[in-house]
Amino acid sequence: MKHNSEHFFCRKQHNASNRLLLLPEDESDRRLDRLRHSMAALGIHAGLVSGNASKFYLTGRVFVGWILVTADAVTYYVRRPVELEGDRIVYVRKPEEIDFSCLGSGCLGLELETMSYSSVERLEVASGIKNPGNLSSALRSARSVKTETEIAQIARSGEIQEDVYRRIPGLYRAGMSDIELQIEIERLSRMSGCLGQFRISGDSMELFMGNVLAGDNADTPTPYDFAMGGAGADPSLPVGADGTVITGGMTVMVDVNGNYTGYMTDMTRVYKVGNIAPLAEKAHRCSIDILRMLEKQGIPGAKASDMHAAAEKIVNDYGLHNYFMGHRQHAAFIGHGVGIEINEAPVIAPRSRDVLEAGNVIALEPKFVIPGTGAVGVENTYVVTSDGLKCLTNAPEEIIELI
Repeated sequence: MKHNSEHFFCRKQHNASNRLLLLPEDESDRRLDRLRHSMAALGIHAGLVSGNASKFYLTGRVFVGWILVTADAVTYYVRRPVELEGDRIVYVRKPEEIDFSCLGSGCLGLELETMSYSSVERLEVASGIKNPGNLSSALRSARSVKTETEIAQIARSGEIQEDVYRRIPGLYRAGMSDIELQIEIERLSRMSGCLGQFRISGDSMELFMGNVLAGDNADTPTPYDFAMGGAGADPSLPVGADGTVITGGMTVMVDVNGNYTGYMTDMTRVYKVGNIAPLAEKAHRCSIDILRMLEKQGIPGAKASDMHAAAEKIVNDYGLHNYFMGHRQHAAFIGHGVGIEINEAPVIAPRSRDVLEAGNVIALEPKFVIPGTGAVGVENTYVVTSDGLKCLTNAPEEIIELI
């Protein structure tokens, strides 16, 4: 696979650079400007970026340290790796060495949604600023609208993930369990360039490289806020494949890692063995109808709550409400932002206040669980444009026979 070897070679060369800032300067400036705008709206005078996803967003790399962003300056405080080169780099051993004099009496923003309590306390003492602002909210807003460079990286991930999904039927062997099939999909994904890293914001969700759900395991509730559940292989990670042997009459829903560039796509497709219940076929058709409708509705200015309501109307017209977004346990959303992390803004949910903007990248996943058969439905990743949603994951949407 020539394009895959080229992908690995380019990434190896790219990561070998000693420059701290791996983004082009104009791209870095665009992202910093968006963050500054979001900070100003929240009354944050300076933001201290600490999370890996946020540092990757602003620099194109992950390092141990902090980024101090003010209205007119940015400083990179680095602990590791050593020997990074570039302007505005200051090497430090501890947060007490950060120069907070630029703050004055202004508000310091910290990533409160991902930092430990002890880290926040330590930075309050180091900066002399109490009651820091929530920089997590500013970053979430800034990252929700992607630049052309980010969209191109997401689209590239989509192209490779599409190729992987098209080859899944050839991985199946009669008598396989869901775990065995997932291992083969994971191997193919990694050989195709998947980074393996599945970034999720917050501490309420965990997953390895994705979800493969066979038959009634799809109806097993999970503690995590995913659209579909599954018992998992062990109570320490109670989600996904559980060792179910794939047999005739059941569906296999595949929702695996699409991170090939540091930016993810989210795509679900459904496979089957033999004939499945007509109700499952009907529900799958309903999912596709919902996507076609939302693709037209999803323009800048569209309310996320209105999109969810429109999807529910189609579900009710089909008479499938009891199976929508789960059966024994229902998910409260049908879509979410995608990018460096799998759960970004906006969120397509009944009480969401989010409004679509051009450049949002969202995954829509109207899914159903049919008892006795399994999960059905399609998930695609889209970019929001003035003409509606442009799909970035174009694998076939029909239920595909495993051979």
